[in-house]
Amino acid sequence: MSQAAPSDAVHSESPKLRITEIFYSLQGETRTVGLPTVFVRLTGCPLRCQYCDTEYAFSGGEWMSLDEIVETISSYPTKHITVSGGEPLAQPNCIPLLARLCDLGYEVSLETSGAMDVSEVDVRVSKILDLKTPDSEECHRNLYDNIAALTPKDQVKFVICSRQDYDWSKMKVDQYSLLERVDDVLFSPSFHQISATELADWIVEDGIQVRMQLQLHKLLWNDEPGR
Repeated sequence: MSQAAPSDAVHSESPKLRITEIFYSLQGETRTVGLPTVFVRLTGCPLRCQYCDTEYAFSGGEWMSLDEIVETISSYPTKHITVSGGEPLAQPNCIPLLARLCDLGYEVSLETSGAMDVSEVDVRVSKILDLKTPDSEECHRNLYDNIAALTPKDQVKFVICSRQDYDWSKMKVDQYSLLERVDDVLFSPSFHQISATELADWIVEDGIQVRMQLQLHKLLWNDEPGR
């Protein structure tokens, strides 16, 4: 994994990205849950998870240069930035955006499906790698080579839709020694598909040292875009 900072040429050319939305809210999940955060949601995704809650980001959007994106971000009073999608890494210019934000002193996280190569992502970025479970209907898209590119500051996320998903996720945690590789392994109940209490009971019963998370933004704003 490289940590090459973007060159002056990259900065001057200011590559463009198709952006669905840039908004300021509270982080709803991961280890920074509850912190005021700017979200940069890129357009487009090659996956079609059956529980997807951002289908509106599959198409459309507006082309913005890196300069325009940074200018928009700088208008908000926070240093926490999350780049999301869709699948942000489906757009190659996501890589220089991430590096540029790190250069500017932002605390940057990347929410990625795990189906795209993360080896070129700047090491200063906290990657949230979403390994797809069987009931997502996109389990076959997981790129397991990505696990070798993880560092302790990264996070691995499993969206659990059923007991089958839970058992599969436990198996993957053990198979890839994820609890030793990253500081946080996240188990999240699929909204309206499985009881959060039921998932919590399974985790406590098994004693598995994962972090269960609820989606705070959905509890507060009921899945409203831009929140």
